[in-house]
Amino acid sequence: MMKKKSLCASRASLVLFLCQMISSLDVPLDSKLLEELSQPPTITQQSPKDYIVDPRENIVIQCEAKGKPPPSFSWTRNGTHFDIDKDAQVTMKPNSGTLVINIMNGGKAEAYEGVYQCTARNERGAAISNNIVIRPSRSPLWTKEKLEPNHVREGDSLVLHCRPPVGLPPPIIFWMDNAFQRLPQSERVSQGLNGDLYFSNVQPEDTREDYICYARFNHTQTIQQKQPISVKVFSTKPVTERQPVLLTPTGSTSTKVELRGNVLLLECIAAGLPTPVIRWIKEGGELPANRTFFENFKKTLKITDVSEADSGNYKCIARNTLGSAHHVISVTVKAAPYWITAPRNLVLSPGEHGNLICRANGNPKPDISWLANGVPIAIAPEDPSRKVDGDTIIFSHVQERSSAVYQCNASNEYGYLLANAFVNVLAEPPRILTPANKLYQVIADSPALLDCAYFGSPKPEIEWFKGVKGSILRGNEYVFHDNGTLEIPVAQKDSTGTYTCVARNELGKTQNEVQLEVKDPTMIIKQPEYKVIQRYGQVSFECIIKHDSTLSPTVIWLKDNDELPDDERFLVGKDNLTIMNVTDKDDGTYTCIVNTTLDSVSASAVLTVVAAPPTPAIIYARPNPPFDLELTGQLERSIELSWIPGDENNSPITSFVIEYEDGLHEPGVWHYQTEVPGTQTTVQLKLSPYVNYSFRVIAVNEIGRSQPSEPSEQYLTKSASPDENPSNVQGIGSEPDNLVITWESLKGFQSNGPGLQYKVSWRQKDVDDEWTSVIVANVSKYIVSGTPTFVPYEIKVQALNDLGYAPEPSVVIGHSGEDLPMVAPGNVQVFVINSTLAKVHWDPVPLKTVRGHLQGYKVYYWKVQSLSRRSRRHVEKKILTFRGNKTVGMLPGLEPYSSYKLNVRVVNGKGEGPASPDKLFRTPEGVPGSPSFLKITNPTLDSLTLEWGSPTHPNGVLTSYILKFQPINNTHELGPLVEIRIPANESSLILKNLNYSTRYKFYFNAQTSVGSGNQITEEAVTIMDEGKMAMASRQVDIATQGWFIGLMCAVALLILILLIVCFIRRNKGGKYPVKEKEDAHADPEIQPMKEDDGTFGEYSDAEDHKPLKKGSRTPSDRTVKKEDSDDSLVDYGEGVNGQFNEDGSFIGQYSGKKEKEPAEGNESSEAPSPVNAMNSFV
Repeated sequence: MMKKKSLCASRASLVLFLCQMISSLDVPLDSKLLEELSQPPTITQQSPKDYIVDPRENIVIQCEAKGKPPPSFSWTRNGTHFDIDKDAQVTMKPNSGTLVINIMNGGKAEAYEGVYQCTARNERGAAISNNIVIRPSRSPLWTKEKLEPNHVREGDSLVLHCRPPVGLPPPIIFWMDNAFQRLPQSERVSQGLNGDLYFSNVQPEDTREDYICYARFNHTQTIQQKQPISVKVFSTKPVTERQPVLLTPTGSTSTKVELRGNVLLLECIAAGLPTPVIRWIKEGGELPANRTFFENFKKTLKITDVSEADSGNYKCIARNTLGSAHHVISVTVKAAPYWITAPRNLVLSPGEHGNLICRANGNPKPDISWLANGVPIAIAPEDPSRKVDGDTIIFSHVQERSSAVYQCNASNEYGYLLANAFVNVLAEPPRILTPANKLYQVIADSPALLDCAYFGSPKPEIEWFKGVKGSILRGNEYVFHDNGTLEIPVAQKDSTGTYTCVARNELGKTQNEVQLEVKDPTMIIKQPEYKVIQRYGQVSFECIIKHDSTLSPTVIWLKDNDELPDDERFLVGKDNLTIMNVTDKDDGTYTCIVNTTLDSVSASAVLTVVAAPPTPAIIYARPNPPFDLELTGQLERSIELSWIPGDENNSPITSFVIEYEDGLHEPGVWHYQTEVPGTQTTVQLKLSPYVNYSFRVIAVNEIGRSQPSEPSEQYLTKSASPDENPSNVQGIGSEPDNLVITWESLKGFQSNGPGLQYKVSWRQKDVDDEWTSVIVANVSKYIVSGTPTFVPYEIKVQALNDLGYAPEPSVVIGHSGEDLPMVAPGNVQVFVINSTLAKVHWDPVPLKTVRGHLQGYKVYYWKVQSLSRRSRRHVEKKILTFRGNKTVGMLPGLEPYSSYKLNVRVVNGKGEGPASPDKLFRTPEGVPGSPSFLKITNPTLDSLTLEWGSPTHPNGVLTSYILKFQPINNTHELGPLVEIRIPANESSLILKNLNYSTRYKFYFNAQTSVGSGNQITEEAVTIMDEGKMAMASRQVDIATQGWFIGLMCAVALLILILLIVCFIRRNKGGKYPVKEKEDAHADPEIQPMKEDDGTFGEYSDAEDHKPLKKGSRTPSDRTVKKEDSDDSLVDYGEGVNGQFNEDGSFIGQYSGKKEKEPAEGNESSEAPSPVNAMNSFV
């Protein structure tokens, strides 16, 4: 016998459910397959059990069913066959069981009151609907009565009775005046649950003649009005205060019965002066949290979704300053039948076994009865494969004739439940529903899912092969799903090829081939960069991509996550986006999105627009705020706002921003409502219910936003049920056995009315579970405990308030809590690439063992020892994390010639799994580090001693040291380079035959078999010869003689006098050739020019007519010609090679002298010292 398996229900009506622990078949939602397979009838749509109809309209009693072959329909009315052919007013829709009773052409709805039941039948069985009770709605008129005026003394209590006519369904009661305005209610005056109006004490302002009770019959959309009631309050002085007395309920105790799941409403209204305050308690217990609400100024206690645990005594206490009164209400919670396990459809193969289970609960406990094809099972045709055991029907060795529809009825005095469940016995050879040669394309390093949708009875076995004649696929690199899908968790380029799926059972065998192509990922190799641009400038963003040659990418540009403005200034090129004439509105984030049919990548950059220098002639400013706001055309969900614009201040208004304040929920907080063009001064605004609106308007121009206008008048909208549900619903477990459901709560104005709550529902995905729900308030989180570890859940959160529920929320998928991974990665391999880099590879762990969201893998690695030093030190483990389902990684920064160990661990949201066994690997030799030191000692006339230390990081076996050195002369020029190779075991060396008094520069490094390492340098000097030292000493002595010092002082004094004379001459402004030429011209602004050649006389060169550069040298013959310039050095202070020595004396030559003088031509950049000058005389 094949292994049996359960399958969850689907919403589609043609799904054949696999239920109970041993059912074995899943019928896929394939339209062609469903058309071929036989199926018993299934009721898909029916009218409600208690069906109140409008007597003015046609009655439509729904009954829809599906099956193969299509079912036929029949009806019973009040327990007997309803022959629709004999009633001309009744018709049945084609291909349907829905009845249409024609009331609008003369029929009467009262004639068709009764209990109806639909039967859908085909050759495989018969399904039946619920008993549908048809009753026409009624909205009778108020009986006429003479109402006497109510004369009441100030401070007394008063009850105005409504006593509405009995309607179907019961009417909604409210009190209004002649102007159709609701009467104000408070702690003193309020409406009871029965519709009466209660005054705890009357005041003179209660005097009026138009207390009118209205009854609204929603089903017929009619409102009935009671005759106005008059109340006259007369005053007596003083007004007597009274202690509380309960107006309703009367007496000290009462009882209340409510059904499970309903809303329990308890009421206490008291008379008294001062007005009593009501308080509620539950004797011997607490009021249920999150389900208890107080309404009608705490006079009404409301408990939602009551259960048997809410039974007990509830006490209301009315208290004022004079005393108190109380009343005890004994509440009993009963329960109509509700499902514990509803029967589910069985699809079996011939000879298999199965169960139909029907379990229900209630108070009192319901009776369970079975029917077969709509007939009580006791009188139904016998079936030897069937055995009834209370709430269970056991099937064994079923045959195709065992197919039937079974009904389970669970009933007690408060109601009943009826469920249809069929048993369908099928014998079918295997079929593969996936199209032949279907092509799958995926991106490298991502999962590939190859479908093999199948069906057969008995359930076929599935095998996969790669290639036409390949071997069967097995191993951890593949995941085989129960629905036949083959998953390759990390598809590589070599995964490309043909895959064959084979399905077989005892009735046959079939196979199908699919194709897989693995593509290179799309990448953005040059991303857009941050830009700052001045207003009215031009800017360009680049987006250069690389992609698989067989894919056609499309590039989309977004601004602030929205489409680019429809503006011809935006030019989209192949690899870039250019914006012409940039404005302030262009400021924002620009995103380049590259899409292919298989993947998508994006990159963003920010554009900042700065202001260009303003034009002084015009002053631009923000606009003045709008004024004179007016609200017109007030409706429940819309209103019209108009305003007058303020001054635009030389910059046209481009738009108006409308904001609103909700004075009911968030007073003082302004929210964005909408934005309209600057040419518009009115706008129709959409409104939300239960919001006290105020509006203000802000004008916008190119400069910025104006100050807000003064607020408009307030407008309060009516309450309604919520329009939307909470957003950002998530389900993430915080522990392995829980599910934390969170959501973003609705804002105050989104509640649409008072009493905002949330209905939180969940059920395990892909498991046949009913929704479990709770209703909570004032929270945005709910924790579900006792869940399996990391399984998917369907979650939905629905908003509700006192007026009803929001629309059906969408379902999101969450997961219960994660637990640590169970297994370590296997087949860990290390490939050493070079002395500092290695590549590690491992096999991925099966996803089922991850027990959470796979975040990646961590590689722990550490150095065991250095092979060159043979010494161990403290182990410092390093960690590299590889995100996603990667199976390969690089280990950089390794030390050469060392032993390492590593292991790999899988990581999920909970933490790390166990480590793989430690893997040992070694790095090869590398080039050594620099020697630890180089020291030069014991200098002599012709030798130096060198000492050094071996490298701190030898990175291998040292083979030798390389020493290079060369002399350095007084001008810092380097001499010839000498190289010496030294054995690796040496640590010192004496260099001989060196020059005396000479500086040497040394370069020193170590070598391994791989190559040379970094060198270190040092300099040293051999000691000086004593004969030379004596000569230098004599020279120094001459330079310090008194006569030499006197000579130098005389020269300095002479130069100083000469400079003073030149300075005086310049200040006098005496004429010289340049001055004479300047005086010859009338306009002082015009430069003088030579008459013969038109060049500027002061700066021209007679030989080449080129102007001398500032600070240029004299001509090549090193003399200055007379005709070149008669100007003195003091006149221009430049154009000569003059220098000042450190003592302030001037050294150099003068240009423009009468006689020719040879130039000194000293090319040195340093001024000569007195010692060197003296040496030149010796």
